Amino acid sequence: MTVSDKTAVVTGGGSVRGIGRATAHALAAVGWNVAVLDLDEASAKDAAHEVGERAGVRTAGIACDVTDETSVEGALSVLADALPPVGALVNNAGITSPVPFLEVGGAEWDRVFAVNVRGAYNVTRRLVPGMVERGFGRVVFLSSVSAERGGGVFGGVAYSAAKAAQLGFARALAREVGPHGVTVNSVAPGLVDTDITAGKLSGEREEQLLAGVPVGRKGRVQDVADLITYLCREQTSYVTGATYDVNGGSHIH
Repeated sequence: MTVSDKTAVVTGGGSVRGIGRATAHALAAVGWNVAVLDLDEASAKDAAHEVGERAGVRTAGIACDVTDETSVEGALSVLADALPPVGALVNNAGITSPVPFLEVGGAEWDRVFAVNVRGAYNVTRRLVPGMVERGFGRVVFLSSVSAERGGGVFGGVAYSAAKAAQLGFARALAREVGPHGVTVNSVAPGLVDTDITAGKLSGEREEQLLAGVPVGRKGRVQDVADLITYLCREQTSYVTGATYDVNGGSHIH
């Protein structure tokens, strides 16, 4: 059993400068077949094509709204017909929200939880049973340093709460599926140079944030993608329920 006969699913992997697409490339480079799920079908297909061309693995780009169970079911049905069984899931799809708590309304709160928490549930709930049945699986959640330090980077309370919920989700799931050969871990990136942060940082604010990063730079998407790929290896079978910080030392605890 090798990764070449299994598929890794990356949600929210369409963005050209995002962690998801970088992760899709990193996983394909070590032999995984890759399915990119994204709300934007054109971006999903573009990412899948790019990954397949570069790594020579089988890929699929599929439109999927992770907040909608019917959409998830449809996307994963397409995937089941197109690629080998799923051996890894990277719950990367997410949105941020800078709205202060004293201003956040119920609709905005629900929107943030719908993508980050319910979205991760919808996909994980559908894919993990197959992993358990086959006796192998790797699940990685993309949380955030905001969940650990209580915001203070971009996201407000809703974002920090949702990303913290992912940590609890991952830890409890790790206990439940560990006996079946499935590991579940979280990655908590700090300040990473993606489209989410592009244009929102300049001058003094950027200098302030970088001053608090011991390695002296923003993270690169590859920094996160490489760690996710390590967690998805077959050999990484005794690491589960863990949270890995990728923040250049900006939050040490």
